[in-house]
Amino acid sequence: MPVLKTSKALQALEAGARIAVLASDPLAGLDIPHFCNEQGHVLEESAREDGWMRFVIRKRA
Repeated sequence: MPVLKTSKALQALEAGARIAVLASDPLAGLDIPHFCNEQGHVLEESAREDGWMRFVIRKRA
């Protein structure tokens, strides 16, 4: 589910825009980086915070 919501959010942004994603789904740690790699987005940051995973993604140009 985090990848689907992230994909929809990125569609509304201009190229080069950044988005922060918070996810509690344990598979997001694998799915979000894979999604970014497959779609050409840049995963600028990935961290765990208080049971959440936080990702900062820059939309591909």
